[in-house]
Amino acid sequence: MKLSARNQIRGTVIEVIKGATTSHVRIDIGAAVITASITNEAVDDLGLAAGKPAIAVIKASDVMVGVD
Repeated sequence: MKLSARNQIRGTVIEVIKGATTSHVRIDIGAAVITASITNEAVDDLGLAAGKPAIAVIKASDVMVGVD
């Protein structure tokens, strides 16, 4: 699959926390863990589960950075 988004980070799903309609999917990318909020339907369609490989695709128009 090819996407126009350039920020594609491969990792491994470490946890899927399902809520009433939305799931939080935690992906270990080595140096950090990325958490995505997606629909329960998307989790089921993608077959996401702990231990499975996944790609975090980040597409944002703005990224904010702050320091103390």
